[in-house]
Amino acid sequence: MNKRWMSGAAGVAAAVLMSSPAVAVPTTADVVFLVDESGSMSGEHSWLGNMITGLESGLTAQGVGTSDANRYSLIGFGGSGSHYPPNPHDMDAGTTGVQEWGSATEFSTATGTLTTGGGTEDGWNAIDWALNNLSYRSGAAVNFILVTDEDRDNTNGALNKTGLLSGLSRLNALLNVVVDNSFGCGAPSGAIGVDSAKNGFEADGSGGYTECEGLGVIGSGYGTTESDYVDLALQSGGAGWDLGILRSGGDNATSFTKAFVDIKVQEITEQPPVSVPEPGTLALLGLGLTGLAFRRKKS
Repeated sequence: MNKRWMSGAAGVAAAVLMSSPAVAVPTTADVVFLVDESGSMSGEHSWLGNMITGLESGLTAQGVGTSDANRYSLIGFGGSGSHYPPNPHDMDAGTTGVQEWGSATEFSTATGTLTTGGGTEDGWNAIDWALNNLSYRSGAAVNFILVTDEDRDNTNGALNKTGLLSGLSRLNALLNVVVDNSFGCGAPSGAIGVDSAKNGFEADGSGGYTECEGLGVIGSGYGTTESDYVDLALQSGGAGWDLGILRSGGDNATSFTKAFVDIKVQEITEQPPVSVPEPGTLALLGLGLTGLAFRRKKS
């Protein structure tokens, strides 16, 4: 009788694990912005500080960040002096030390500490730094956004695309890049951006945007931008965005921001965080495995 009960417990435990979903819908997000601090980036720095409110509102409207607040981190790279290597910007100047994570409001304030005095920018180095130096929460959707108007200046020859993709995959993280590269819908230019499913997004002339499903095309970029940044983003499952559309201002810039925020919200809400079994499931599994061990010992 006892043997059958223990064997049954093991079966129940196995059934629970097999029937449990492999991934869960994220309830919160850890979003990392990797931002070029060179002299031509002041407009994008201001854009980030304004855009973040819409991103946070979009996420909380979908239930991400309501029970467990979303966190944002701002990593600058390519600046001058202490801002040259990848460096986290303090999210809370009122406390001792550098706070690497903060709220959307704190992030917006922190964008004001970005500099514009640099000239050598290695976005791969910034991604690698964030992968290996920031701490991430179990169960959070991890999302990286690289913003630069330059191609990669290689300051770290040890890095390669395979290694970066492996690091992103370890966190189930997606990469988006806002870069000097064109995209299109059926043509190599004219679109705001393209995602990994080849969906393109075009400004509609009045501050909104339209989607061309499956017709997205990657155009040309500055230097190695396409091969180093756009390809990396799309291979991670993320998207590429044309910085030139944002810089054109007016309704086009409004369309850019709306499309960027909408697609980021969709990505994050559908993005699987790392799945961790519930404590009760672990206890049941332990009980079941103990039962199996007892049965084998007695038989």
